[in-house]
Amino acid sequence: MWKLFKKPKNIEYPVKDISMHELKQAIRQYIDQLPDHVPLSTLIKDDLSINYQELAPFLKGIPIKTYYMSKETYDLFDEDEKHLAEDHDYIQKAVDQYIGLSSELPVIHGDPYLKVSYHKLMQRGLISYRPHAEFFINGKDHLVTTTRPK
Repeated sequence: MWKLFKKPKNIEYPVKDISMHELKQAIRQYIDQLPDHVPLSTLIKDDLSINYQELAPFLKGIPIKTYYMSKETYDLFDEDEKHLAEDHDYIQKAVDQYIGLSSELPVIHGDPYLKVSYHKLMQRGLISYRPHAEFFINGKDHLVTTTRPK
């Protein structure tokens, strides 16, 4: 009976090269075993890097590379794209606030691609700088992405 309350022993996992695809598969497995009330953001550290200790059992190792994940959109990024993870969170928060204030999307009227208007966000004081990347809004769930819709 007391075994239920014991923490598992710290297992040492080898450090190895793990691809983005393998990481995505491990995250899917991790999500499948998460209780319903626990968000995926618990996997993301404050610096937006991923907590590999949680994923190690699924990866059978610890990645050599550092990967980052947006807490707002859950998009994954390589170590050289950390700024994109930060910008995703920055713009997603601003878009959510804008929608809450005005009940409309912060895009130029009639834009078929729903490109985020940094000008509209700046007018409301929701952002203080313009990221270099262009962001687009998914019309269904209002999540931002750098991928232009087709």
